[in-house]
Amino acid sequence: MLTPWLDLDGAADRVARWSERTGLDLHRLGTTADADEITDTAVTQPLIVALSLLAFDAGDQRGALPADAPVAGHSVGELAAAAIAGVLSADDAVALTAVRGAEMAKACGLADTSMAAVMMGDPDEVVAWLADNGLDAANQNGAGQIVASGAADAIARIVAEPMPGTKVRELQVAGAFHTAYMAPARDALASYADSITMRHPTRPLLSNYDGAVVDSGSDYLERLVNQITSPVRWDLTMDTLAKLGTTSTVELPPAGTLTGLVRRQLKGTVTTAVALKSPDDLAKLGPSDDEDTAS
Repeated sequence: MLTPWLDLDGAADRVARWSERTGLDLHRLGTTADADEITDTAVTQPLIVALSLLAFDAGDQRGALPADAPVAGHSVGELAAAAIAGVLSADDAVALTAVRGAEMAKACGLADTSMAAVMMGDPDEVVAWLADNGLDAANQNGAGQIVASGAADAIARIVAEPMPGTKVRELQVAGAFHTAYMAPARDALASYADSITMRHPTRPLLSNYDGAVVDSGSDYLERLVNQITSPVRWDLTMDTLAKLGTTSTVELPPAGTLTGLVRRQLKGTVTTAVALKSPDDLAKLGPSDDEDTAS
């Protein structure tokens, strides 16, 4: 996942520095490691944030990402968003993500848990149905998608017997993210976060907790910590993007899922949605400052 991005100016040096901060060989993990190794959430999470930040810098260097544009992240993507908004440094964001991933991996080993995507159905009715089955609506993603999270046997039950009018598909994840099962990870992250220097956002920064624009660095850090056991409200986040007058979006890699949600949920509002899946997609952002532009 990192290979095509490492040729960009300074990318390899940044990955080397982040590897030292995290105690993970992110270069190897992002280039030659096998699928089983990188699907470990302790590895996946810092790789995702590192990749997102490399791509953001590449787009920013092209002068194609306005400095006052809102930024939002989904779940672990909120740590990349925090760095982009200047709340914490990129180095601290990747380091904090590594702690988050490692502690969540430990928490996953404490109980047999899982997650499943529930498609279609009335959102309020789906949330109530999940509660009746002892499950949390861990991700309310909008566009007809809610992710259930909780005990593995309860997940198996809703997969076998979906709510009428819905489709349910179990996800290949390590455990029940964004539920009380992750409380040990939240506590560990809170302790580590005390050592992080925070600043106020330099651009509108949205929170998954309630979709609000957060103007305090300390408030956003608290939300990042509590997010581990709280639902991801991407539906509310997209609502706020619409209220802010957003007409174009750029999704940082690994990209595609959020762009699809935005296109469905904000159809008619967002007219351009670019998913940066490789450096070649940077051209979709427009010419860089050092390229000739046609008048």
